[in-house]
Amino acid sequence: MSAAKRKMPLSRLIGILVMYLVGILWVLPILWMLSTSLKPETMVVQSVPRWIPEVFTLDNYYGVLERASLFKWLLNSFIVAAAATVGVLIINSMAGYAFARINFPGRDIIFMMVIATMMVPAQVTMIPLFFMLNNASLLNTHLALVLPRLGAAIGVFMLRQFFLSLPQDLEEAAAIDGASRYRVFVQIALPLAKPALSALAIVTFIWAWNDFMWPLISISTQDMYTLPIGLSTLAGYYGREYGIQMAGAVIASCPVLLVFLIFQRQFIQGVALSGLKG
Repeated sequence: MSAAKRKMPLSRLIGILVMYLVGILWVLPILWMLSTSLKPETMVVQSVPRWIPEVFTLDNYYGVLERASLFKWLLNSFIVAAAATVGVLIINSMAGYAFARINFPGRDIIFMMVIATMMVPAQVTMIPLFFMLNNASLLNTHLALVLPRLGAAIGVFMLRQFFLSLPQDLEEAAAIDGASRYRVFVQIALPLAKPALSALAIVTFIWAWNDFMWPLISISTQDMYTLPIGLSTLAGYYGREYGIQMAGAVIASCPVLLVFLIFQRQFIQGVALSGLKG
């Protein structure tokens, strides 16, 4: 192959450089957060900031563990995120399959109404949700944090698009052999939808784990705090101890980073496949 053919096009080179630049800009705040969490408090605020601490210390992490109910907040966040993820996968997969494969009266109209809810800002629904859960005596419980997440339209849309992209031959063959609609859904459609389900699970878990506004409204006691709410109290309780706050932020970021790193291939594959056809 000649040198001219091996030469990279200028447009592609510019695209690669832009991606690297964007990646660096995304990583810098995380590196600064980690660096600050490892600095003594006296070195956090300096006239000349240092990326690499002169003295490394774990005192900020010990401070978070001693002063905050960190494990309780972690447990609450995990319960909420896990329950929301499982619930969303069950409900959205059934709804997505129904909209893709079952012909029932008003199907397209109902689907458009579901999609229309994506255009409504979440802040608009918080007050009605608050009163509904208050009337049901569910405020300040895990259910108050889980139930509002189960009706997310984005999961229904994603899975409907994926099920539409699947060939119907396998389902029709199973139906001819006497398989019920439920059996076709569980044994054929769901196994083929693993990439889309993985992508939806990651998005839902991260969304539930990082949510701040709704837990702030619906939770009133410290024992029920999720991690974002609990970490926000560190700033109020301990003033400007930035090292402790950054140590808490690092601890809060580790689970979601781990989930994404483990399932990133399934996430990318699921997003790509669910958006190809429809």
